[in-house]
Amino acid sequence: MQRTPISTDTPWFRLEVDDADWAAEDPAQLARWMEQLLLIRRFEEKILELHGQGLVHGPAHASIGQEAGAVGAMSVLGTQDKLNGTHRAHHQILAKLLNSALPEAYDPRRDAPVDAAGGLVRRAMAEIMGLSEGFCGGRGGSMHMRWAPAGIAGTSAIIGGNLPHAVGYGLADKVLGRDHVSVAFFGDGTLMAGQSLEAINLAALYNLPVIFFLENNFYAVSTHVREQTRETRLTTRGAMFGVPSVECDGMDLVAVRRAMRWAVETIRERGGPVFVEAILYRFLHQSGPLLGSQLGYRGKEEEAQWQARDPLATMPVRLKAMGVLDDAGLAALDARARRVVEDAAAALTEIPRGSNAPRIRAGAFPDVAEIGRGIRGDLSELSGERILEAASVPAQARVEMKYIDAVAATLVRNMERDPRIVVIGEDVHRLRGGVSGSTRGVMERFPERVFPTPICENGFTGMALGAAVCGLRPVVDIMFGDFCIVAADQMFNGIAKFSHMFGGGFGVPLVVRARVSPQAGYGSQHSMDPSGLFALYPAWRIVSPATPHDYVGLMNAALRCDDPVLVIEHQELFQTTGPVPKDDLDYIVPLGRARTARPGRACTVLTYSTMVEASLRAAEAAGVDAEVIDLRSLDPEGLDWPAIEASVRRTNRVLIAEQTARGTGHGARIAQEIQERCFDWLDAEILRVAGGAAAPVVSRPLNLAALADAGAVEAALRRLAR
Repeated sequence: MQRTPISTDTPWFRLEVDDADWAAEDPAQLARWMEQLLLIRRFEEKILELHGQGLVHGPAHASIGQEAGAVGAMSVLGTQDKLNGTHRAHHQILAKLLNSALPEAYDPRRDAPVDAAGGLVRRAMAEIMGLSEGFCGGRGGSMHMRWAPAGIAGTSAIIGGNLPHAVGYGLADKVLGRDHVSVAFFGDGTLMAGQSLEAINLAALYNLPVIFFLENNFYAVSTHVREQTRETRLTTRGAMFGVPSVECDGMDLVAVRRAMRWAVETIRERGGPVFVEAILYRFLHQSGPLLGSQLGYRGKEEEAQWQARDPLATMPVRLKAMGVLDDAGLAALDARARRVVEDAAAALTEIPRGSNAPRIRAGAFPDVAEIGRGIRGDLSELSGERILEAASVPAQARVEMKYIDAVAATLVRNMERDPRIVVIGEDVHRLRGGVSGSTRGVMERFPERVFPTPICENGFTGMALGAAVCGLRPVVDIMFGDFCIVAADQMFNGIAKFSHMFGGGFGVPLVVRARVSPQAGYGSQHSMDPSGLFALYPAWRIVSPATPHDYVGLMNAALRCDDPVLVIEHQELFQTTGPVPKDDLDYIVPLGRARTARPGRACTVLTYSTMVEASLRAAEAAGVDAEVIDLRSLDPEGLDWPAIEASVRRTNRVLIAEQTARGTGHGARIAQEIQERCFDWLDAEILRVAGGAAAPVVSRPLNLAALADAGAVEAALRRLAR
């Protein structure tokens, strides 16, 4: 037996620097970086002080001890290069903000402070304090910060959630031909999250210009890295995916700068991504002013060893030895940093007469009436589009089309129209249009805009979010609706909240296509309609087209909309046919507008998807003059209440018909709102037809018993008509 060691061709090393590397740096830049270290430290000390005074609502995750990693990394990036971070990102945010405001030749030894930089520091403080002057209007606070003009695309408090977003930034840059780099900052604990590894793999697959920057401070709250993983050489996570990886001393600013410069040069020369690990230490506990030793999970000796390597202690000694700054110069820089921070705090607080305790300055809090603003847009982007309802198309101008052909043709037509549209998902590039035929013709026409993914719904959905906020309009293909739950973090913590928590004023234009197939025999984990879950979260628009004509129009509207849209594609409809306008795939059906599928006066049937046709058949079979309304849009804010209320006032009776399981449907919510809106017009109780408590199963008779059908609607109509 012979054992041959396995090696990797992927660059993977530790980078060390010496005095010569420091001497090679521009003295003016060294002074600039020293000032940034001081300003970040003084800023966070002030935040902790304000927190102790009750003026910061929520946590304060200080990065004290880790400043050199942020300043060194940011010294290599331009303003247009993008970054995101986690709940601990003050140091990265401040360094990026300062660099965006300071002239390239700025030298703090001779130049006066720059007012614009001080203003950005004040806005960062205001955001952490939850004030209206903050970058996000106080909605994000310490953990959710975004300022796109400086390349800060949005931090995430969900561990691992930000890495896929950075992959999306890189995807947008690649597709749109921009020469930028994106950086995801994260900690050792984050590296253990599944979507972190999904993100690294996706970036590697597509050669995206992304740097994964790991700040290894050894502790995920109080859990040491040795308790998180057997392999504590964390750069292995880059090398295992074929990603060039470098480890460096995160307490040495120039070491981090050289590692980052190597990363950027590697991306420029051979493509990305690159993995950088900076070994450093946070001096304080996860949040607040206490030491880890005070809470019993670290020893004082360990903390003292790292505090001796504090960059704010070691760098001044080095700069004095190099003749860059003397004691007076260092004191002057520290005084400037303190003044900027104190001026920011003074602008945001006041001390009432007769008191020594500061409070938030009057008028600094956001207007509470603004809380609902920015959840999603007003659809003004669709105002100039041509609306075409099926009923208005003359018979001689129609042709019959299969539903599944309408799906594929609409996607191809929109990709012809808009070069920003990309398709992301599993098996979308083969099998003559993916597993259902819905992407037929796309790969052949637009191979550079089709991104077939591994099985990693959370990863590629997060990638789509990052791409959407950086200029693309992704179409995310979810093979089965149940798989949306695999991507729940990105669907609900990410996409659903993104615009609002960062202050609004920008869109998140992406479409999620979810196939629903409860009667296909795939069983409980491949059959669910997930739209009821999406209705629980803000921002999402939800459409469920029942006909080929409506599919074309609603998908066209979705792909022009600046809000995220879930499009439900029911497999039971795929082989059905219906009329569409001849040689016309460019109209829209408005989001939020229902369709009267059958007029009537005896009762109102509210339904959607496959149950539209089932309800029509049931009305005929029961001999009930039912008005059948195809809701089409299912999100709470998108229901067509004018149409619904007008119908209820005519018929005075309501039946809500859904095929899906009762507990995951929309019916209960709709019934409650009808009670609130139309109570005086109701002459009978609201009836619901839906599946039972069970999810669909494989056995055909059991599966049929789990779902609602035309027979159930017919029985309910007869009861309602009595």
